[in-house]
Order: sequence, then structure tokens, then C-alpha cells
Amino acid sequence: MLNAKIPAGPLETKWSNYKSTVKLVNPANKRKLEIIVVGTGLAGASAAAALGELGYKVKVFCFQDSARRAHSIAAQGGINAAKNYQNDGDSIFRLFYDTVKGGDYRAREGNVYRLSEVSGNIIDQCVAQGVPFAREYGGLLSNRSFGGTQVQRTFYAAGQTGQQLLLGAYSALERQVALGNVKQYTRHEMLEVVKIDGKARGIIARNLVSGKIERHF
Repeated sequence: MLNAKIPAGPLETKWSNYKSTVKLVNPANKRKLEIIVVGTGLAGASAAAALGELGYKVKVFCFQDSARRAHSIAAQGGINAAKNYQNDGDSIFRLFYDTVKGGDYRAREGNVYRLSEVSGNIIDQCVAQGVPFAREYGGLLSNRSFGGTQVQRTFYAAGQTGQQLLLGAYSALERQVALGNVKQYTRHEMLEVVKIDGKARGIIARNLVSGKIERHF
């Protein structure tokens, strides 16, 4: 049975309480920790860029010859967030409910609620990374209706939202690569996760150019 490790407690406060009590890493120790990120799509590139900016040493692995070739480019419709720009009654709970319902009630509710909570911050992060979201005439970010939701909450960039989001994440990643905080391994395929005492400690990867098997930890 897979353990999702969702914190205990009421739905609305699970992750807030967890975030307040979780142990922090001393800034002096961050450089001693090396973090491996496998994949350079929206999630991987954003995570690697953010971790590099926070002061960790990061290794990021990419199957293609460039992080810009990730499959996230295929997303077109837009990205939902409970910012309630339209003032039509949207809220974190409504986004949570629509997402769980849209997922045929198969999603992990604690995680979906957390996603709804941070959705507004995700849009802000994308804007800061330079994603050219569609805007109203007055300059505010535009929303459109998407999927089976009752409110307009989808932020978009024409019909190429995925591409623009990926370019934003890629730019942030490459900035950290240039600063030396992130080391990028392109044309690498992950073969195995190395587990020591039940914890993931590294990966075995194949260099697709030379064919050599490498270990990273």
C-alpha cells in the first residue's frame, strides 16, 4: 500500500499546520545538501529553479537534449487558480470541490486542497518568471471558462499556455544553471532509484550519448 504521507487534522489546516511545524534547514547547511530532480517539465524545471534559488545544490536530469523539449508544451487550455478576479464567488473550497469532482472523486483530497490553497501563488510565480498571460484592456490578468466549472478561473496564453509556462520555467532554470546552483544532465535516462534503509538516496542513469551507466547520489 502506497503511503501518501498526508498530514493529519482537518482538511483546511492539514498543510498549514504541517508547514508551521516541519523542521527547517539552516542556510549554512543548504550547500551541503545535493538534491536530484528527474525530469525538466513544468514541475521539474520549477522545482529545480526554486531549490537552486533557495541555496541547495541541485542536479537535474533531462531525457531530451534541452529542457525546452518537455511534454508540458502540449498543455493548451490554461491553468486554474482561485484568485476570484471575476468576483463571481470563487473560493479555495470551490476550486477544491470542482477539481475533486472533475477527477471522478479519485484524487487525494488533502493534496487537492493544498493545490487549491497555493494556486494563486503559482500564478504569481509564473508572472514573475515572465509568462505572458492574456490580459484585459486595463492590464489585469484575463480569465476564461474551462472545463465543467461554474466560475471563470482559467489563466491562459492564447492556445499555447503550456509552451509559455514551460519557457518561463526554463528561463528560471537556466538562470540557476548559469549561476552554478544547478547542474543540468541532458540526454540522460533514469533506470533505477537507489534506496538505502528504505529511503531514496540516489539514482542510476544512462548517458544516452555515450551509453555509459552512471550513478548519482
